[in-house]
Amino acid sequence: MPDPLPKVTLVLGGARSGKSAHAEALVESRPGPCVYLATAEAGDGEMAERIAAHRARRGTRWRTLEEPLELAATLAARPAGEGAVLVDCLTLWLSNLMAAERDPAAETARLLEALPGVAAPVVFVSNEVGLGIVPMNPLARRFRDEAGRLNQAVAAAADRVVFVAAGLPLVLKPGAGPATNR
Repeated sequence: MPDPLPKVTLVLGGARSGKSAHAEALVESRPGPCVYLATAEAGDGEMAERIAAHRARRGTRWRTLEEPLELAATLAARPAGEGAVLVDCLTLWLSNLMAAERDPAAETARLLEALPGVAAPVVFVSNEVGLGIVPMNPLARRFRDEAGRLNQAVAAAADRVVFVAAGLPLVLKPGAGPATNR
């Protein structure tokens, strides 16, 4: 039976859109173990609660790895047969890069260069932050712009791109295998 996931999938959506749950269902559509590559860091109690809720939703098939910055190297180091990888999320990774004063364009290029060598299918989750008003401060505008560039670059490299709104997936770029509605 062919793998239900293409090599690279990008799942976009707004806050609380259902994008993470959809991405988890895509990874779980494959037999075998699932790897959750978390980019979030629990900097406060509210974020710790969000992380705990995400962990509680996943079952025992999931192995969690935490990597806030070295996404390309961590993906490249995944051995074959370990299972599909869910990266949640690219926008938190971008926040981490910006806080560490690293160049988002260079890090995005490193990520894209690593993708062909990743042994398992990868599903990326990212927030679509450019649909609202223009932010009032320069840092927020820079983040919005960098997130837009990151999403465009990953979407161009992805085999499948899905936008999720109100829990409903809309396939923007079809790829190999079926898209699931969870």
